[in-house]
Amino acid sequence: MFLSRHSATTPTLRWTRVLAVAAAITFAAPQSASAGGRSSDDRTHWTSTWGASPQAPGAPLALDGQTLRQIAHVSIGGERVRVRLSNVFGTSPLAVTEARIAISAGGSAIVPNTDRALTFGGSPSTTIPAGALAVSDPVDLEVAPLANLAVSLYFAGKVSATTEHSLAQQTTHVSALGNFTTATALPSGGSTTTAWYFLNGVEVGSGSPRDAIITLGDSITDGYASTVDANHRWPNYLAARLQEKRRTADIAVVDQGISGNRVLHDFIGPNALARFDRDVLVQSGARWVIVLEGINDIGIPGLFGLAAEAVSADDIIAGHAQLIARAHAQGLVIYGATLTAFEGFFPGYFTAAGEAKRQAVNHWIRTSGAYDAVIDFDRATRDPAQPSRLLPAYDSGDHLHPSDAGYEAMANAVDLSLFRRGGE
Repeated sequence: MFLSRHSATTPTLRWTRVLAVAAAITFAAPQSASAGGRSSDDRTHWTSTWGASPQAPGAPLALDGQTLRQIAHVSIGGERVRVRLSNVFGTSPLAVTEARIAISAGGSAIVPNTDRALTFGGSPSTTIPAGALAVSDPVDLEVAPLANLAVSLYFAGKVSATTEHSLAQQTTHVSALGNFTTATALPSGGSTTTAWYFLNGVEVGSGSPRDAIITLGDSITDGYASTVDANHRWPNYLAARLQEKRRTADIAVVDQGISGNRVLHDFIGPNALARFDRDVLVQSGARWVIVLEGINDIGIPGLFGLAAEAVSADDIIAGHAQLIARAHAQGLVIYGATLTAFEGFFPGYFTAAGEAKRQAVNHWIRTSGAYDAVIDFDRATRDPAQPSRLLPAYDSGDHLHPSDAGYEAMANAVDLSLFRRGGE
């Protein structure tokens, strides 16, 4: 759900603690809509296959002469690959000494004969200006659908990881001192986290155009409370479903969820309106958007006493309308997902007034016709006996975030015929 905008003593840190408690409870330039981006030689068509929306951390990871090895679970495969690195929240240039990519063999291990050096304009190193993005040169690498890629980054000097994606539900490996980008596995003595640092996206190339679904959301799209390293977020399950049918097997799913995200106000991460261009509209091959946003607009002000940021259902609806207008202006098809049940989450987050707002927003999503279609995640996951609550079998235990089974039920509620293309 989130990106931080506050210091360590503000509601952002308290919200991180709320999620930690929830986990303890639980466990005991814009592209055409019809074609992916093309390389300069006009032969390779590029499509985003994985993404991590960047956030500003509350406490940046400090690196000094160390290697990061990070795992990206792609949706579709390809014959070539390139990587996007982001320094968007950096306040100084980011010096990346060496970068490599390989097929993951699990943990910090890689499949040795798949290891490839990444270059930037032909150079093995790059310096990314503050606020900027770097795209690597393409490398030939046969990537299978639903594969795990390992991206290794070495920083020879001191680096503060001021651009990250927290609560990734994915293990990142941090080496001890040294350049281990070519190592088949990182040596002992390092550490792990469950965040991605600087790694912003992976694109795969092929000889023909392919399309991508971009999922914009909060922690429920980010997969909070799903099993770490299992890729059980609902966008992962959707990508797996698409692979089962030949007609949809070339459609990517790019997860742009941020835990704590809101439509109208920053919290953990920029608000959805602020990040829409960067996280959705410029994704290579973007054709469809699924929006699941708004529950934090309802719940966070009461949980943290942010009365000045309280919003009405009409305010949230107006924000959704803006997303729709901007997607349509770029030729994208955009689908609205209903907000899922949340009664029983932390006191102050759920209220009767908040539930009334959720119902009003969902009624508008279902009946207004503003979205090109509706995906009814609420209906798919709620308890029929208590519609303001998640079905117990789909509840991670905190009463807001689905379990793995709940995320799978969400993906199963998506009608794959929504992703028909011309002539199909």
